[in-house]
Amino acid sequence: MAKKEAQNYARDHILIPTHSKLTVQQKKELLDEYNIDLTNIPKIKISDPGILHLNVKEGDVIKIERKSPTVGQAVYYRGVIND
Repeated sequence: MAKKEAQNYARDHILIPTHSKLTVQQKKELLDEYNIDLTNIPKIKISDPGILHLNVKEGDVIKIERKSPTVGQAVYYRGVIND
């Protein structure tokens, strides 16, 4: 599968949750709200197919929104790292 096809498949597949990149301001607000730094949140590799279309760089924060039968929608955050 070509890289472009993999990007579209990962982004559009029904089982893949929505991924979005936080702005610099959103990232600052998130880290300040929880009194943490980037090393305290779970990581996601820069080569993850779910974020290839976002043009991320190391140090960015990704917001992942998953549908949940118990809470409706669950939100997770991941810090981008190099491979």
